[in-house]
Amino acid sequence: LYAFRLRTLPLAFSSIITGSSIAYMQNRQLFSWATFGLCLLTTLLLQILSNLANDYGDSEKGTDNEDRIGPKRAVQSGVLSFQEIKTGIIVCVILCLLSGSALIYSAFGNVHLGYSAFFFVLGLAAIAASIKYTVGKTAYGYRGLGDVFVLLFFGFVGVCGSYYLMAHQFDWTVLLPAYTLGAFASGVLNLNNMRDMESD
Repeated sequence: LYAFRLRTLPLAFSSIITGSSIAYMQNRQLFSWATFGLCLLTTLLLQILSNLANDYGDSEKGTDNEDRIGPKRAVQSGVLSFQEIKTGIIVCVILCLLSGSALIYSAFGNVHLGYSAFFFVLGLAAIAASIKYTVGKTAYGYRGLGDVFVLLFFGFVGVCGSYYLMAHQFDWTVLLPAYTLGAFASGVLNLNNMRDMESD
């Protein structure tokens, strides 16, 4: 639970609630509470996965050390070993795949297989982005691309994706709240990076 970083989890819900709320207001009859719930669950699991992978990646690279200003991380403080948090990452990836698959089936059923395939690939991309932020030699967070990916996934994918899963159509007006939510999420990332600037 400590490694999940519970305080960060509401941020993940904001884009889903925004996109789903717009779809609900436009067509309440088409809105599915089951799809909405699975959307929240999948997003929650992706955020947890991102937090676990971030803990693993930063600790592996020595970024999370005794000079860190913010909260102590699970591996850094010895609460979890590298192997334990790696196991948590693997379990979380499996749960993301199961929840995401259930979400896609809830939204599209046995029809619109093209859309189902597209959202499945999008889900795989979200899993990869959650892990590759700080894990591996090509971690994009260490190349100054964290803001771009946060804007993309917390904003456009989260809002537009959840809207489409509920409304089964695309509306250009959704892009404005999508950008806004992505910008807010990028602001959170910027604050964290400013705090950790010296140790990073």
